[in-house]
Amino acid sequence: MDEASCLLGGFQGSGVETSMMVLVKALAHAGYSVLAQREYYSNITGRHSYILMRICSSREARSLSYPVHLIAALDSETVFTHAFELTEGGLLVLDRDLFPRKLREVASMEEQLRERLERRLASLGVGDDIESLVEHLASHAGVKVVAFSYRSILSSVGEKRRIPPTQVNRYLSSIIFSAVASLISLKPLYVEQALRSHFKGREELVANNMAVFEEVSARVREAKASLELEQPKLKWERLLVASGNDAVAMGKVAGGLRFQSYYPITPAADESLFLERLSYDESTESLLGPLLVLQVEDEIAAVASAIGAALAGVRSSTTTSGPGFDLMVEGLSYAGMNEVPIVVTYYQRGGPSTGQPTRGSQSDLFNAIFAGHGEFSRVVISSGDHLEAFYDAAEAFNIAEKYQVPVIHLLDKFLANSVTTMPFPDLDKIKVERGNVVAGGEGYKRFSLEALVPPRAFLGDAIFWHTGDEHDEYGRITEDPENREKMYRRRIEKMQLIRDELPRERKLTVQGGSDSNLLLIGWGSVKGVALDALEALEKEGVRGAYVNLKLLWPFPGEEVKKLLSSAEDVIAIEHSYGALVGKLISMELGVKVEKSVVKYTGRPITFDELQPALKKILSGVEKRVVLKHGA
Repeated sequence: MDEASCLLGGFQGSGVETSMMVLVKALAHAGYSVLAQREYYSNITGRHSYILMRICSSREARSLSYPVHLIAALDSETVFTHAFELTEGGLLVLDRDLFPRKLREVASMEEQLRERLERRLASLGVGDDIESLVEHLASHAGVKVVAFSYRSILSSVGEKRRIPPTQVNRYLSSIIFSAVASLISLKPLYVEQALRSHFKGREELVANNMAVFEEVSARVREAKASLELEQPKLKWERLLVASGNDAVAMGKVAGGLRFQSYYPITPAADESLFLERLSYDESTESLLGPLLVLQVEDEIAAVASAIGAALAGVRSSTTTSGPGFDLMVEGLSYAGMNEVPIVVTYYQRGGPSTGQPTRGSQSDLFNAIFAGHGEFSRVVISSGDHLEAFYDAAEAFNIAEKYQVPVIHLLDKFLANSVTTMPFPDLDKIKVERGNVVAGGEGYKRFSLEALVPPRAFLGDAIFWHTGDEHDEYGRITEDPENREKMYRRRIEKMQLIRDELPRERKLTVQGGSDSNLLLIGWGSVKGVALDALEALEKEGVRGAYVNLKLLWPFPGEEVKKLLSSAEDVIAIEHSYGALVGKLISMELGVKVEKSVVKYTGRPITFDELQPALKKILSGVEKRVVLKHGA
């Protein structure tokens, strides 16, 4: 087969994420395209965590899918939770010592899930222990079980490598990435290269992990099991293995970022942690220039310090998620009033309130567009994949400085916490446009009414005022109604200037047949799964196109209206309850988008559920389909 889906699971803190990173890097060295999504609870340790991964040998991995061809489990909860997501004839790797474990003994499992599993096992006449479940899978679904004692693996490696007994359990997660790599028949060289990349300069860790790989490979050979994945046919010249957080961070640096503030919040914090590592690296500073990353006491301080840095003349940003953005809104309004070019990177997660801290959503669309009192110009952009996120993160600074507005880069947890193999960005595409920057001087008017975008001088270069109040051209407070009308109108009318001047590719992209009657419309991380679903539908004779909205505000009404006018079926796709992108279209164009596919469980939309949902809508059975799959 030319692609496979895998699931790696264990308890939070057991090293599942490390297994993911090492395995993705090894697959990348071998030439495969990979997309891996991390799902985890909001506690630090103990609860269930898993990785859903898709590996492709001849095309780009753009979406995730069930059922999976392989499950590699560190604990019994993974087996109980995901066993029925294995495809017929799939592979199950688990610890033989878990066989006696009963469902009721899994203390970390949520009671609702336990009860659902108990009912399902009872309906199938299967016992409530791992051994009975495994026997059922083998006899009724043809599952190939690869079971061996993890304890014996660690004991053997510990003796050979003289690892102290108190530390040998640190290599538990090595067993599952070793098992998957062995079943796919990855060369040991690729595994070693991945380990050296992940544990740079720590040769002992590399050697110890390779010892685990050798032991596990021997067990896999004894089991005579394999995942028959074709050799990769992709032609990579240069590629990166990166998460969405990493892609945004790298894009910001390429775009000239010099200051980033943040208060730690999921799923935004990893971006700032990546930037912090760069800021400590002297070689990076000599190459890219100075970078200050500041962890502050709260999100109010985060947005305020970013504003201060922008006023001083550096490209600055702050990063957050929904609850943090709520606290930033007063600062955002201040930036709107004073025309401060800051970038707010906004990673959505499940809400409202603290909601689902580690699950995904796209339900904050209107919060990004409308949050803040009064009317002021802002730009809201989105990214459909990791490569887009890189370029958009850099371009956000150009937009902010050229038009002197706050720019909100709206992303989500699904993109932030997914890791992929991506083409190496073309850095020649990154252009720095600082806009109408002047030295100031005598008679300088910071808020001149002579142009929609006034001349901008930095603090220390000229005399001017910045307050939260309405002001005259110098920034001095005034409540004169004639001045108010002119100043207010000038700030707002930037929106039309932005609509007119931004090129079409910055507003939206369209993929698929130009003469298609079916039009899927969405934004953000649904891009990949929408394209895969369209590709599958085309094989069944249904031609369609996907509109990837990149400029969400100001809304590109003319371009969208033209696309909608030529389509018979328009379906909105979104991780929300209300298909908010459809409501945005209705509000801006007066066109009602009646059909939608939505998901709001906090889990990603997968290919296997989107394609049948679209077929159901196209057949006239439903106008709205709510997706629910995923543990």
